[in-house]
Amino acid sequence: MKSFYSWYRKHITGAIFTGLILGILTGLFLAGRFEPVLTVTSLIGSIYMNALNMMIFPMVFCSIVIGICSIGNARTTGKITAASMIYFLCTTALASLCGLIIPRLIHLGKGVKFEMATADIQATEMSSILDTLKNLIPSNPIAAFADGNMLQVLVFALIIGFTLIAVGEKGTPFLNLIDSVNEVCLKIITTIMYFTPIGVFCTIVPVVEANGTETIISLATQLVILYVAFFGFAIVVYGLSVKLIGKQSPLKFLKAILPAALNAFGTCSSSATIPLSKQCMEEEMDVSNQITSIAIPLGATVNMDAVSILMSFMIMFFANACGIHVSIPLMIIILLANVLLSVGTPGVPGGAIASFAALATMAGLPAGVLGVYISINTLCDMGATCVNVIGDMACCSVLKNVIQIEEEA
Repeated sequence: MKSFYSWYRKHITGAIFTGLILGILTGLFLAGRFEPVLTVTSLIGSIYMNALNMMIFPMVFCSIVIGICSIGNARTTGKITAASMIYFLCTTALASLCGLIIPRLIHLGKGVKFEMATADIQATEMSSILDTLKNLIPSNPIAAFADGNMLQVLVFALIIGFTLIAVGEKGTPFLNLIDSVNEVCLKIITTIMYFTPIGVFCTIVPVVEANGTETIISLATQLVILYVAFFGFAIVVYGLSVKLIGKQSPLKFLKAILPAALNAFGTCSSSATIPLSKQCMEEEMDVSNQITSIAIPLGATVNMDAVSILMSFMIMFFANACGIHVSIPLMIIILLANVLLSVGTPGVPGGAIASFAALATMAGLPAGVLGVYISINTLCDMGATCVNVIGDMACCSVLKNVIQIEEEA
């Protein structure tokens, strides 16, 4: 039994793909027939998504608090940390801008129709920016969790995180408690993820049955557009920053980072790629260990440029496909929330699922889109992780030149 458990953990990605393919084939086969089977798959799919949603709010809260506290501690390491943070914030702003503009320019998801088998969640009320600002701070934090007000939960997490930094040592017991709760949440989510192949199968069957081959074609088209955006962003933003600020050859940089980028693409884990990223930068680009030891681990925590693009593309795609209007003010708020969420997103496979669930709630998307997203998450995550890791190494290349200039001055 233990050997099977180890084998299953190692091949979970393949099992998810198998569940996806079988779900698509079953959905096409069941079109217009065998209603009891559809009822059972819808029921199991709903149970699976409820189990995932159960831990989203506490995990988001805990991860953001821990992320803020770790960044606060990292500031004491000096100018390398400050320069890294400036670089990551600038590239994240550009990524968010791309995610805001490109999907609207190409009308992503227009003409696609999704019929979700699960009940819709309530759309977040966003009558105006002033009303949103007025309701940012929760008068009752527990009610914010109970009502599913993700924006208030994010703000409450910010307040707690920065207060813990200000309190210092006296806040350590409470931070340790939050860390423990976060570990419990992650363990529950990890356990639930072992049932993902079944969950993906049961959530995709009703969607494909209701929408037919249009679903498959639209998702495939979305993935192609997404990858063009990913690597277009990497070539333009990272390539130019390495060339103009880092004073390095982009071709030399590309050749140096290839092993780490391919590893990130295959493992979907920026954290697992840290040793290889450091090796590529230190041996091939002659970047000092002092820079790589700070910039790369920090980037694995806070640099989620590709995730910003991924989240905005997915939100706009599903919103248009489901006939839900997402206004520009609401999209800006969602992107700002995504920056906060990315601070606490673990650099492991599937780390963006919790972020998407939180942002989908804010956008008022149907609950069923989570199951569809999970079915293609690994394909999205591979490209996103690869681009994020390239961004971490581009930061090192830039800092090599910037820090030298500052020291010489």
